[in-house]
Amino acid sequence: MDGRGVVKRAGVRGHRGGCRLLGVEPAAVTWAQVVVLALVQGVTEFLPVSSSAHLVLPAALTDWPDQGLAFDVAVHAGTLVAVVWYLRCEMRRIAAGGWALLARRQVDANARLVAKVALATVPVAAAGFAFGDVIEARLRGVGPIAATTICFGLALLWADRRRGGAGAPATPTFAQALVIGLAQALALAPGVSRAGVTITAALALGLARGPATRFAFLLAVPAIAGATILMARDVAHAAVPWPMLLAGFALAAITALLCMAAFARFVERTGMLPYVVYRLGLGCALLLLL
Repeated sequence: MDGRGVVKRAGVRGHRGGCRLLGVEPAAVTWAQVVVLALVQGVTEFLPVSSSAHLVLPAALTDWPDQGLAFDVAVHAGTLVAVVWYLRCEMRRIAAGGWALLARRQVDANARLVAKVALATVPVAAAGFAFGDVIEARLRGVGPIAATTICFGLALLWADRRRGGAGAPATPTFAQALVIGLAQALALAPGVSRAGVTITAALALGLARGPATRFAFLLAVPAIAGATILMARDVAHAAVPWPMLLAGFALAAITALLCMAAFARFVERTGMLPYVVYRLGLGCALLLLL
């Protein structure tokens, strides 16, 4: 999701609104744009490669119009459905733990997991409300996105070498969850990658690749849900036709589900090096656009 989902795109939206005031209708979104942006969102949302960095390339290399907040809500909702389905066993545990905590004041492993996810979500929510406008104004350029893509790719490589082994815990402690949550707040800056920075923090704290990835996926649920709700509040009407919105939703959901399953299956064998190399290449490609 990166900063793109949580931070309002005030500059772009204001430009579009200005066009309407002058009586000039914005260009129509095409099916090619719908397919490409939905695929980019679905493929990159849960990989440690930064979805916002990838979305710079279509904007820079094409003359596509802004797709609008309604489309952003649709593809984010698609990735939300995908992660909830993928984590359906954990979601049942979380629901059971939340009910036990609220109804019976019973604290078990599931309730502690609920508390850890909630604790790790607070920093990104607070940072989004406090610094969202600053990030939108200063960090959305190609240069800053290229820099964060490269720097946090190297951080991922460093953290992967510090990861825990077979005896590492399956879930972080409360203190570790807070640190991972603080790291997640950095993903408000485009190019950092929410999945990437949370996995980086978890690995640096001694979790193994599998548990680090799983906890990062769990943190995506409240993060994406919150971003989707915030964007949905600002959608006055759907500038994109409903069939395109539904197609974007479905395509983002399917690709996100497939990518999560593939990433979780192969990460233990491949490690983080392929994603580090990819991030470095992507960052260099973005620098060429300057």
